[in-house]
Amino acid sequence: MRLLFALLLILSATATAMAERRVALVIADDDYRLVRQLANPVHDGEAMEAALKKLGFEVVLETNRDLRRMRRALDDFRQDAKGADVALLYFSGHGVEISGDNRLLPIDADASSLDALEKTSLPLEEVRDAVAATAKVGLIVLDACRSDPFSGTASEGRGATSLAKDVAEKVRPGLGRIGRAENILFAFSAAPGETAADGTGQNSPFTTALVKYLGTDGLEIRSVLTLVQQEVYDLSRGKQLPYVESGLPKLFFAASAKESLPERERLLLAMADVTPEMRGEVEQIASDADMPLAPLYGALISSDASHLSADSLNARLREAADAFVKVRSEMKTLASDDPQVTELRRQAEEQLSLGAFDGARAILARAADIDNVSRNALKANFVSRTLSEAATRFLSGGAARADLDYATAIKDYESVLALYGEAGQTSLALDDADRQIRTLDELGKLYTLVGNTDAAGRAFAALVSNLELRSGRETDPSVKRDFAVSHIKLGNIRLAQGDLPAALEGYQAAKAILRDLTAARPDKLPWFGDLAMADDKIGNVLVTQGDLAGAAQVYQESLSIKKQLADSEPDRAEPQRDLTISYDEIGDLAHVMGQLDNAQVAYEESLKVRLALAGKKPQDAERQRDVSVSHQTIGDLKRERGDAAGALAAYHASQAIVEQLVSRDPDNTELKRDLSVGNAKIGNALSDQEDWPAALAAYQDALSTARVLAASDPNNTDWQRDLSVCLEKVAGVLATQGDQKGALKAYMNSFVIADRLAKLDPGNADWQRDLSITLSEIGMLKVKQRDIKGARQAFQDSLAIRQQLAQSDPDNATWQRDLVVAMVDYAQVAKNPKAVLSQALDMTQELDRSGRLAPRYKFMIKFLEDRLAKVK
Repeated sequence: MRLLFALLLILSATATAMAERRVALVIADDDYRLVRQLANPVHDGEAMEAALKKLGFEVVLETNRDLRRMRRALDDFRQDAKGADVALLYFSGHGVEISGDNRLLPIDADASSLDALEKTSLPLEEVRDAVAATAKVGLIVLDACRSDPFSGTASEGRGATSLAKDVAEKVRPGLGRIGRAENILFAFSAAPGETAADGTGQNSPFTTALVKYLGTDGLEIRSVLTLVQQEVYDLSRGKQLPYVESGLPKLFFAASAKESLPERERLLLAMADVTPEMRGEVEQIASDADMPLAPLYGALISSDASHLSADSLNARLREAADAFVKVRSEMKTLASDDPQVTELRRQAEEQLSLGAFDGARAILARAADIDNVSRNALKANFVSRTLSEAATRFLSGGAARADLDYATAIKDYESVLALYGEAGQTSLALDDADRQIRTLDELGKLYTLVGNTDAAGRAFAALVSNLELRSGRETDPSVKRDFAVSHIKLGNIRLAQGDLPAALEGYQAAKAILRDLTAARPDKLPWFGDLAMADDKIGNVLVTQGDLAGAAQVYQESLSIKKQLADSEPDRAEPQRDLTISYDEIGDLAHVMGQLDNAQVAYEESLKVRLALAGKKPQDAERQRDVSVSHQTIGDLKRERGDAAGALAAYHASQAIVEQLVSRDPDNTELKRDLSVGNAKIGNALSDQEDWPAALAAYQDALSTARVLAASDPNNTDWQRDLSVCLEKVAGVLATQGDQKGALKAYMNSFVIADRLAKLDPGNADWQRDLSITLSEIGMLKVKQRDIKGARQAFQDSLAIRQQLAQSDPDNATWQRDLVVAMVDYAQVAKNPKAVLSQALDMTQELDRSGRLAPRYKFMIKFLEDRLAKVK
């Protein structure tokens, strides 16, 4: 029944369209006598005549008319078509605005003076009056010149430069806005004041699009003109955007049958809703990449990036542009032995340039199917067809990548690797081997983006193996550089998974390769940047493992390289930002070692550079985030010095920046983690001030965010550790407020995570320290609950971990102080508490004598002395 009803509606609409009378007057002028002639208007008029007749219009075509005959044509149209349901007037030729009045130029237009021009041009008002008097619904379509047509020189578009001074003062380039007109729709080929192109073929871009879309099934005329607008805008790369003003009293369908729109048309309609600011962003990125606009709009619209900050959106669009440029290059250069496959790839390239990603991938799927059928049917060409299909699937993955469709891209790239596996490694020519390496690299990046660290690790491990083979066979040093960088990529994944030895091994392998390369090629500055990055990565692992001396050495090596790079390019922001990373690393290291003055110097150097960079680009999210990090590290230092109020102010300054960034980019997990960490630090400063309700609220905010992140990727050890720490922060305040049951529950939940991480990598000092803290807190609660046996076991386990850490690095002031705290805790249940406390006091006094006891911890000396005095 519903199908029958829908069919009746379509038939009814079609019958209505056929019953109404549609009339059109088409005027086309190009053979101008006194102003610059044009090439295409008559062709445009003929094309419009044919298109309108197909839609049931009675059409009168007038070409190359002088003013007298133009007016006669208007009068005849008004008389002959009077009473029609729809009247359309189309004009192609020169048009200008004179003293605020829009005018169309007949072929005898005279620009020798302003008065002559006014007398020899047709006011648009006369055209409007004629159309309004003819029919209930009027359409006026002007494919007219937007700039002054009076120069004899040839130039782009249908305009040039005015000649007479009085003409130049009064004639404006472009037709002016009409304002709402009752029962009439106006469509201009370009925005008011802008130039409309004449076109390089037989028709102008505007008329080409108009003829193409005027009969689009099921679309109302304003939607049709939206398609025309966006088509011209896209193909002109933003140089020309048609303009529409409508006063129509009702909907008008040029064609009535209702069908779903193709992908290209859906994209064009969606483009119309993009804000002017967003258009400017897309146009700039497309211009930088020398690419069409439509693919970027397609990526923008399909990825629903409306919630992103300006900088995150810019990065996302540049990612899409980079992917498009790569896949377009592949499509242009990649040939196939099968001409049918080659032709399909060419067609896919056309669809991709139009932003029709699904269409491009559908065509590529057909090409892949041809190779698939052939390779299975004819075993003789199995390898060549397999490699051809792999290349096509690679193009398909690139198309999905350009559309920011990560899941589809991953699927395509995995199929590429499977096909190369079937072909066999020995069968791969150099181009295929390169494509296999790029596939592995893209897969690693994509799996990292979607949070699948295991799969990313497999992809990067395979990349390392492939590049190792290549670097052994080839003499090109850039291959060895890629090999080194692949080690860093794999090391990053291993680090995220908590495998510190494997991460360190990868980073050190990269450093060894890059050290040799930079020594041989000192002119390759980017390779020095890679070497500094390897040093940074090594230093980070060494710090985590407790090798502070080793970390200090590689950080200084990195800083030395970065200073040279920054000095060589003082105007570039990237080398300056790299410097701040080294300053922070050196500051963190000094902080851990209790050298607070050295830490402060390094942190302040970092903040100074970051404030300068952020001041130059206030809307840059990355630069603002860097400033927030500096405020946070300085806040940590203030806490260490016992300045809780100063620390809180620094943390709030940091958090204000992060909150603003999160509001602009709410799906950014890195920023969400910053928000959680920032709330935890605010809670720390409030705890120092013993403002327990406010501290608990801050910790609970941190915990809420940490739970969401940890649940989203159980293999992300950083997020798991964050969750454990937040649970302990909440538990600490609950214990202080007397909620021992709630505190113990939170501590035990934290213990499950901390214990799992510590067992995952016994060499990870941070995780071992975390576990010791959790055990100590559990022991404290058990003491309060009079569970002495349970408390003693927890304190002993905590003490054992801290003794091992302190012995592994006597220079680590934090670990030495941790050991003192563990001894104080254990003394509560020890059989000989005086011996334990005496040893703790000796250690604390030694830290103080060596200048490694921070001011906020100096109270510990008197505290221990008092405790010893009370022990019998």
